[in-house]
Parts: sequence; structure tokens; C-alpha cells
Amino acid sequence: MPYEQLGINTPSPVLSWANHPLGSDEIKMAKNVASLPFVFKHVALMPDVHLGKGALVGSVIATKETIIPAAVGVDLGCGMSAIKTPFTGEQLEGKLKKIRLDIEAAIPTGFNENKDVEKSASNWQRWRDFKDLHRGVQDLESKAMKQMGSLGGGERLPHLTVM
Repeated sequence: MPYEQLGINTPSPVLSWANHPLGSDEIKMAKNVASLPFVFKHVALMPDVHLGKGALVGSVIATKETIIPAAVGVDLGCGMSAIKTPFTGEQLEGKLKKIRLDIEAAIPTGFNENKDVEKSASNWQRWRDFKDLHRGVQDLESKAMKQMGSLGGGERLPHLTVM
């Protein structure tokens, strides 16, 4: 799939695979991210890129000596984990679909949640802190309890990447 390099003046280039014209707010956000001192090589924009909080949803920001799991939208880092395994791409060839399906069967994703509150979630001592939150979100405690151990309400599917 072809990409274009956005013609914006930034220390790191922005390469776009977007399948739609970018608006001025999206270009401004891409420019801000590409100007960060720890960006490695370039910022990549995926086909469905759109505005986020801090960075574009659908952007890939490789970094040097820096980790920014919540760059795109406050909770995006939740449910994410990078784990180095002893497996190579060749060893996993043809097996990734089954691995992904097994993960999806074990971990609620998308707008799903656990049917019952996990015992470890209900025993968490910090639930009492909900009373200190804005009254508009205090009632979300039961929803939060059911989402513990899931990927919450925003993440759609787990992502598997083999390096």
C-alpha cells in the first residue's frame, strides 16, 4: 500500500497511509508528535487515523529510550503488554490466528466485560477512592469492577506482533 510523506516541517518525517484527507487539526497533532525529541525515524499514520488525545488514534510512534503507552488516549496503555518470548516468526507461522482466538476467548474485549465481578477485583482496597471522584463517575464503580481483567470498553481486539 503506498504512503505519502506529509509536507510539514518537523524533525522527524510523518509517513501517511491514511485513506482520507487529513484535516488541519489532524495535521497539527501529527506535527506536534513528530516534533518530540525522542521519536525514532518517523511517525506513521495508519489508514483509519483520526483525532485522539495527545496523539492521533491510528498513529505509530516509535521512540528512543522513551515509553509513552498513553500517548493516544489516556487509557490506551491499559491492557497492553510487551513480552519478549523465545519464539521466532517462523515458529509461529500459521499459529497466530489460533493464539489470537484463544486470547479473545479468555479475555473480554471491546465493549464486553466479565459477567461476574472477579473476587480479586471486589477485594481491591482502592474502590473506596471512588467516593472522591466527580459525582458523575462515582456510579461507575460496578462497571469498573466488571471490567477488571478485561480490555475494558474501548479496546477492540488484542494485537499480536511478531518481531
